[in-house]
Amino acid sequence: MSHTPTDTPDSGRSSVARRTVLGAMAAAAATPGILALPSPASAAPAPQAAALPGGGDLGPNVIVFDPSTAGIQARLDQIFKQQETAQFGTGRYALLFKPGTYNGLNAQLGFYTSIAGLGLSPDDTSINGDVTVDAGWFNGNATQNFWRSAENLALTPVNGTNRWAVAQAAPFRRMHVRGGLNLAPNGYGWASGGYIADSRIDGSVGPYSQQQWYTRDSSVGGWSNAVWNMVFSGVQGAPAQSFPNPPYTTLDTTPVSREKPFLYLNGSEYRVFLPEKRTNARGVTWGSGTPRGTSLPLSQFYVAKPGVTAATLNAALTQGLHLLLTPGIYHLDQPIQVNRAGTVVLGLGYATLIPDNGVTALRTADVDGVRLAGFLIDAGPVNSNTLLEVGPTGASADHSANPTTVQDVFVRIGGAGAGKATTSMVINSRHTIIDHTWVWRADHGTGVGWDTNRADYGIRVNGSDVLATGLFVEHFNKYDVQWFGERGRTIFFQNEKAYDAPNQAAIQNGSIKGYAAYKVADSVTTHEGWGLGSYCYYNVDPTIVQHHGFAAPNKPGVKFHDLLVVSLDGAGQYERVINDTGAPTSGTSTVPSTVVSYP
Repeated sequence: MSHTPTDTPDSGRSSVARRTVLGAMAAAAATPGILALPSPASAAPAPQAAALPGGGDLGPNVIVFDPSTAGIQARLDQIFKQQETAQFGTGRYALLFKPGTYNGLNAQLGFYTSIAGLGLSPDDTSINGDVTVDAGWFNGNATQNFWRSAENLALTPVNGTNRWAVAQAAPFRRMHVRGGLNLAPNGYGWASGGYIADSRIDGSVGPYSQQQWYTRDSSVGGWSNAVWNMVFSGVQGAPAQSFPNPPYTTLDTTPVSREKPFLYLNGSEYRVFLPEKRTNARGVTWGSGTPRGTSLPLSQFYVAKPGVTAATLNAALTQGLHLLLTPGIYHLDQPIQVNRAGTVVLGLGYATLIPDNGVTALRTADVDGVRLAGFLIDAGPVNSNTLLEVGPTGASADHSANPTTVQDVFVRIGGAGAGKATTSMVINSRHTIIDHTWVWRADHGTGVGWDTNRADYGIRVNGSDVLATGLFVEHFNKYDVQWFGERGRTIFFQNEKAYDAPNQAAIQNGSIKGYAAYKVADSVTTHEGWGLGSYCYYNVDPTIVQHHGFAAPNKPGVKFHDLLVVSLDGAGQYERVINDTGAPTSGTSTVPSTVVSYP
């Protein structure tokens, strides 16, 4: 997303194994409410003399504050000044706040900057002040405010309302806002977000110019308006179902969810908390005491720094360690291979993986409970067949009791330089939960062009029983999403078709005009989606016609709720919404065409 209409204000990660397990049990015993489980490291072969160490310092780009730290505001301002406009820069930062109270801060967040509290609960770390995202750098347009995050803090905004004017890949997780939340930039310019989960906003959320938004398993004091596509699941205080007028899609609960792993402090020891899976979830996980889940000490993680080789990362995994990727850029000459059940790969500060020579960045085996979270994969200049693979081809094991989760894992092809990938993300393992991703073939930056950053497919789901909560996939040369697995479900989908198609012939799909944004394979008998939107902006050739945004077999078990397509400024048009159903878009009015229920 970068374009926004200009005509209507409303659019718009000795025995090391024995030591770490004993340490985990002892430390968890000192932390009420947390179950300590032996790590998979305990089953690893006895480490050899050259065993890699677990734990260690978090590197120079993790900045840790406590309430007595001098000059916090100046340091925040320094990082923001560096990162404010560095959309395709190399800086990566995690700003971590120890539990306590901080007064008078305004943490403005620029690109590749994450801010987080280090308590078990957001309320352990209170900022009397703001965590702000605005769009002054882009003349009040917030549609390029990507790649930044806020987690695990309580805010008491100075003026009663915190501003969080973001676009894609900017999660707001485990936050407590003791006041309101404004999702629009100063001046109410264009905005295109966004994602909230496991958060409590005591006051009202004002999206204003936000075109679309997904909020999951949270609590809000109110919600003031909607533009095109506002989706809620498991949100206390959410507006009632009313799509398309106003366009609210509201599910009382989220069928399955498991919150993102997070770093916290137990006394002076860093640990990683692993929230437990919930079914039919509603509201926050931390509202009444210690959250439920397990905990691992940092000594069970290989703390990776930029410059480390893929071979070293894989040696750490083979040894039985998890991976913590500290902020920075990691070049990979072979895939990171995750083979052990329960492995955690957690990134801080938008740690970025770049696969060289056409390799896949990361692959997992068909095992239970892998957690991939908090990193960016940036395609390299040599075409990769895939960038992320969850499970091998043909994976079929039942993971319903302990699924793999892919959370705040973002993919980019082009923008920071020429990149290519045939298919960005492939999900083969059953029961995988994709919880908030933005898979983006760049429409601006460097290395951008119809064939320069060629990427035919965004996400391909082959595994059955996969759930996507918060799916943002944009600008692919062919299908943005292809779904072959049975019993798939998607709650919220946001898409733009590729802007830069040179002409109608370039997107022709056999006899069909254009590739659907979201395609369910003809072989599928059961699938369901709620709150899905696709936009077109064919600015190279505005005469291009896209037949439909969505394509699916016409079968009783294949169901969609609350679909829309939009032509931005009339640059290209849709003939239908799904298959041959739904009214065409027309003119330059940027008014959605909707289908409430299909079939």
